[in-house]
Amino acid sequence: MDLRVLRTFQAAAHLENFRETAERLGLSQPTVSAQVRELELELGEALFDRSGRRVRLNQAGQVFLTHAEQALKAYDLGRQAVRDHQRQAADHLAIAIAPEPARTLLPRALHRYCDLRPDARVSVEVVPSVQIPALVEGGTADLGIGQIAANPERYAVHCRELLHDRVVLVARHDGLDHDQAPAFWRNLISEQRLLSYGHPAYWPDLLQVLEHAGLHPRVLRVTQVELTRRLVEEGIGVSFLPERSVRRELLEGRLMEVPTPGLLLPAAPTFLILPHEPVSEPAKDFLEALRATLHLAAPLA
Repeated sequence: MDLRVLRTFQAAAHLENFRETAERLGLSQPTVSAQVRELELELGEALFDRSGRRVRLNQAGQVFLTHAEQALKAYDLGRQAVRDHQRQAADHLAIAIAPEPARTLLPRALHRYCDLRPDARVSVEVVPSVQIPALVEGGTADLGIGQIAANPERYAVHCRELLHDRVVLVARHDGLDHDQAPAFWRNLISEQRLLSYGHPAYWPDLLQVLEHAGLHPRVLRVTQVELTRRLVEEGIGVSFLPERSVRRELLEGRLMEVPTPGLLLPAAPTFLILPHEPVSEPAKDFLEALRATLHLAAPLA
């Protein structure tokens, strides 16, 4: 049934005058008469008593009017709910991000974004990198920032390297001498535990580099870089970490970078993950804020 016919019937039922109904709805009087007749034929019952040019809602029409108005009200509420959802979705930005970029990249970029959009509605979900492609593909997140590239054969997303950090060997600062002999780093790795925070993007390559250098460290696997940093500060061991992730600790003197001459270390990449379909306006604005934060020349979207 055409909802326009129901609206015509509703107006005619209250006005009991097809000419006035036509004027109110911006229709011709024959159109109003035709729509009412169409409805009556569909229901198999006359809804108005007609006497010359006068019409009056009959008992069947009164019964049907209640249900017609309920249907129209339900439709209007549903349409408004969809519009509210679209408006909220258009103003909302959902970010899925791995713990380390959440600590090192997100604050400044988010600060720029909120300056650009003071009334922005933002949700940030900090999750392991392996979960981010699925969240972006499924629409739960508008964009993702992780430390593992999305598998193009598994996920329908765009993935590009956002940046890469230099990996450095860090150790507890106390009692260590920056001017030790060039082989100092080899002795350090041989004597202390090597703490890993399970970064799959560069850790396997790093272990191969160490193996080729004749080193077989005792690896203590830690799944969070925050805990890795803390354990290194406590002297539990040493670790190879992205420079960005330990910049504050190095500046504050809680950790020290140990030079590794002759050791070709891999880089630690960070990836931007976007959906295949065009990103929303809030996502575009955030990507611009992120580009400005990282001083990148090319746009990210």
